[in-house]
Amino acid sequence: MMDAVVDGGTRGTAASPRAKDKVQLHGQSAETLALQQEIERVARSDAKVLITGESGVGKEIVARNIHTRGPRAAHMFAPVNCAGLPETLLESELFGHVKGSFTGAYRDKPGKLETAHMGTIFLDEVGEMTLRMQGLLLRFLETGELQKVGADGSGRIVNVRVIAATNRDLPAQVSEGKFREDLFYRLNVIHIVVPPLRERREDIPLLAQQFLGQFAAANRSPINAITPAAMKALYEYSWPGNVRELENVIERLVVTVQTATIELDHLSSEIRVQGNVAFRPRRERRRTVADELYKRMIEQHESFWTTVYPLFMDREITRANVREVIRRGLEEARGNYKIVARLFNMETRDYKRFLNFLRKHDCQIPFKEYR
Repeated sequence: MMDAVVDGGTRGTAASPRAKDKVQLHGQSAETLALQQEIERVARSDAKVLITGESGVGKEIVARNIHTRGPRAAHMFAPVNCAGLPETLLESELFGHVKGSFTGAYRDKPGKLETAHMGTIFLDEVGEMTLRMQGLLLRFLETGELQKVGADGSGRIVNVRVIAATNRDLPAQVSEGKFREDLFYRLNVIHIVVPPLRERREDIPLLAQQFLGQFAAANRSPINAITPAAMKALYEYSWPGNVRELENVIERLVVTVQTATIELDHLSSEIRVQGNVAFRPRRERRRTVADELYKRMIEQHESFWTTVYPLFMDREITRANVREVIRRGLEEARGNYKIVARLFNMETRDYKRFLNFLRKHDCQIPFKEYR
């Protein structure tokens, strides 16, 4: 489960002494526990972080956790939605402006980078920035110097930690000329992948109960339980909108349901009928290339990193080939990815790297059907 309990008064402001209690990641899935451990490690440093994942997975929650668990926790966490503002307003929001620099600029205004001095700036949806804004951001990352809109000469030097997030495939955007390669490497010092909710289904029951408690209290609702049948349907639903969609579903149920228990019939027809069987990936026809790669790892004891990985990165095999190899491994390991890693002759320390590779390239397969 990934969830945030965020005090509205801390948003965009200096963290309170109890900030670590205000923003929490809860979870019991292996993916969420690994994410928590990674956050703890990353928080100790001051390195730039790039967080990627689908919309609604909780990228800002991860960023807030990194901030509140690090040395800058007593200072401001300043989120900026790079997709929510046109270029000119985004420039002013980040860097500030001086009086008279444009119509409506009636006074000097500091930008988020200045007000977050000694704190953290969170650039949400950084992949939506125009190339010009990317250039301005790159200059700031290189110099730490603010150039306010309409200002002459050099500006103030500020010290902020930069955390960026996107649901875009930035390497692909770099290849297409839509995102600056030099900026990508500046931001991608530490890369954290937040898995979608469908890949950490063990978190769904706890998340649902968490949201139920929050919204029932806020709405003074008598609802206090979800029946096993309804919870099973929630568990098996694919959640294309991830945690945000689950949150919205529970809030809607709290507002509309008049009984003390959420029943299966209270759920939308889409959630009720989209069971686990309906969402199992179709088994692909066995491919000779997958058979050969699998045989080399199992019988000749070659590593995944020397057998499959380079061929895929060089585009000599397809995602379907990799998924077929993974499927063969899951069948052998009865759905246990750690055993798959051992079968594919990886070191124990490579397990997380293996999962990150599969998620990043959409090669991960739900394991439950193989157990």
